[in-house]
Order: sequence, then C-alpha cells, then structure tokens
Amino acid sequence: MNILTILMQLANEPLVEGITEESVAEFDLLSLTMKGGIIMIPLLLLSIVAIYVFIERWVAIRKAAKEDSTFMSRIKDYIHDGDIVSARNLCKKTNTPYARLIEKGISRLGRPMNDVLVAIENTGNIEIAKLEKNFPWLATTAAGAPMLGFLGTVSGMVRAFYNMAQAGGSADITVLSAGIYEALVTTVAGLVVGIIALFAYNYLVARVDGVVHSLESKTMEFMDLLNEPAQK
Repeated sequence: MNILTILMQLANEPLVEGITEESVAEFDLLSLTMKGGIIMIPLLLLSIVAIYVFIERWVAIRKAAKEDSTFMSRIKDYIHDGDIVSARNLCKKTNTPYARLIEKGISRLGRPMNDVLVAIENTGNIEIAKLEKNFPWLATTAAGAPMLGFLGTVSGMVRAFYNMAQAGGSADITVLSAGIYEALVTTVAGLVVGIIALFAYNYLVARVDGVVHSLESKTMEFMDLLNEPAQK
C-alpha cells in the first residue's frame, strides 16, 4: 500500500468516524504541544528567553525615557550662576541617560566646544548600547524559531515516511499520524515564537529610537546653553 492509497482512504473516511466528545476534550494545547517532539524543547527555551529579555528591557527603557520637565531649566540657572557643583549634583541625583550626558558635558566646561560635543556623543553611544543590551537574543529568536520549526517539519516528515516504509503493506494512516503531528506542530510553534519575538524586538527598537531623539534634543539644548554667553 503506497502513500497515495493511504491518503485516498483518509479522504473517503467519514470525518466524524471514531471522534467522541471525550477524545475532543482531551485534545488540548498541552497534548498537542507534546506531539511536536524534541524540537519543542529549544523552542520553549527560546520563548522563555525572549519573554525575559522583553520584560527586562521594557522596564529599563521605560525608566530611561522618563523626563524631568524642570531639569534643563535648573541646569541653565546653575550654569548661569557659575554653580557647577550643584549642576553636577543635580545630574547625579536625576540618574537618567540624558542627565549623564549633561554631566559629562559639564565636566568638560572650559575646553573647546568640539571637545565638549565629542565627550557628550561618546557618552550617548555608551548609554544607547546599555539600552540595547540583550537585543541580539530577541533578534536570534525571531530568525531562529521559524527555522527550528521547519527543521521539525522536515524531521517529522522523514519520520512519517520511515514508519510507512517499515510498516510495508500493512501501512495505514495511523502510521503516518505521529510524523505528521510533529511536522505541523513544530511549524506552528516556530512561527508563533518567531513572530512574537519579531514584534517585541521592533517595539523595543522603536522605544530606544525615542530615547535617542530625546538625548539629541537635550544635547542640542545644552550646547545652545553654552553658546548663550558668547552671543550676548
């Protein structure tokens, strides 16, 4: 009996044959997941890592994005009054990426403006790198999870055809079922994990871009502040 014969038998069988309320009730998510085979283990690990990275980075970026509307005005007052110590203390107390940028700029006061700007930009690059920590894990999950799912698909189909070859003339649809389950479940699981990781990654990247724009705005505001005395 070849595979074409088996598929024709399946097509001719009534869809409700052998299906009871009890068997439908037992067809839950857990039992379906277990049919995915060993490929489901790395997919599960990737999903756990992706969830952890997303939550941890979301909290860190949310904290970094908080702004004090009075911060720059207070820095301006301190600098105009020549109270550099109070300005640096305010930056340390605020403890945000833009505050650390401004503190670095204040520490370079008295040097050429280009040196001040370069010091601020270098500090900004460090701050952005901190915010993007562990992003490669999300990117890897987004790209790797579907590939693992496809690997499970291939291994499941290989298993199905191997079982059918071993069964010989007594092969029927039940011989193929285990391999087909593995093939389809791993494909779905890999795509679900990959899609969620991709959306999470892009969302975090967008949030980091928002922080970058805020840092650039604060940097320009600070540089304009330093240029004010020269314009009078």
